Amino acid sequence: MLELININKTVGGEVYAKDVNLCFKSGTLNILLGPTRSGKTSLMRLMAGLDKPDSGELRFDGNAVTGLRVQKRNVAMVYQQFINYPSLNVFDNIASPLRVAKVPRVDIDRRVKEAAALLKISPYLERHPSELSGGQQQRLALARALVKNAELVLLDEPLANLDYKLREELRDELPEYFRAQGAVLIYATTEPTEALLLGGETAVLHEGSIVQFGATGSVFRLPDNLTTARAFSDPPLNTAEVHISNGMLHHNGNNVTLDSAAAALQDGQYTIGVRPYHLRLNRNGPNDMELSGEVLVNEITGSESFIHFNISGRNWVSLIHEIKNISPRAIISCFIDPNDFYYFYPNGDIALTPQSSEQVN
Repeated sequence: MLELININKTVGGEVYAKDVNLCFKSGTLNILLGPTRSGKTSLMRLMAGLDKPDSGELRFDGNAVTGLRVQKRNVAMVYQQFINYPSLNVFDNIASPLRVAKVPRVDIDRRVKEAAALLKISPYLERHPSELSGGQQQRLALARALVKNAELVLLDEPLANLDYKLREELRDELPEYFRAQGAVLIYATTEPTEALLLGGETAVLHEGSIVQFGATGSVFRLPDNLTTARAFSDPPLNTAEVHISNGMLHHNGNNVTLDSAAAALQDGQYTIGVRPYHLRLNRNGPNDMELSGEVLVNEITGSESFIHFNISGRNWVSLIHEIKNISPRAIISCFIDPNDFYYFYPNGDIALTPQSSEQVN
């Protein structure tokens, strides 16, 4: 079990970690989710022992490891920008941490071949890194992390350079592999969809702070605040400022009667959040709120359309599960069921979650 207790780190006036408190259990998959420069890699470097916090404490299985050098820790780390030994062939690259640990030769041979088979680089064991593609070199770096049987495994966007099919396979296989070893697995990503596919538990980061931590599905469905809802939405969460009074929602000429839960909110200003897949091009009910805007971009990907448009000066996006040929600059109407709204107070805290989200296990 890895514990981070009141961890703080600032470099050159920039906050890398602020009052971080986290607990990761052995044999679990844990995700660090946040945009670039939110603090994911910095936090991983602190966990690995590559950097020291300005204050706070790190504990592993109850033992303080804050000042322990990385060489003294049983940790494996793989960056998106892979690092391999150019003078060694693939077999020797994978075997290098085992040889340092003086593992018997027969065990080295078995573990290297198992890792190479899992990552589909068995045909390249005699090649050097310079003879591999970028994706193959990334898999080589992952294989070296696999064979260490480390107690703490840190993967920093490790699948970003791989092709789609292999990414899908490894998302399933890697967590199971490390779980079987009883390792604490921590996986950093900027992609909400990847976090949902992986499952486990997710810590959402923003400017070095943990804004929410819990079961991945629950964090997605039940965000504590607007920051989490935005970080956990791809395409981006649609937002608008609204006013509620006497059980009515008022926005840009719309006056919508709210259901019992939303009607119970105190009168005042709120920010609503709308997932892109809740924004439809056809009215679905008499109480739908209608919004009109100018189409900016219409992206068609396979059987889906991402329609970006301007509504009252804000860029919104609708995810439609069919092909829609809509030209830029066209004026269109879209419709939202108020029961699908997330309501946030002016300070960003959650005021009300859609009932449909609360009912999902």
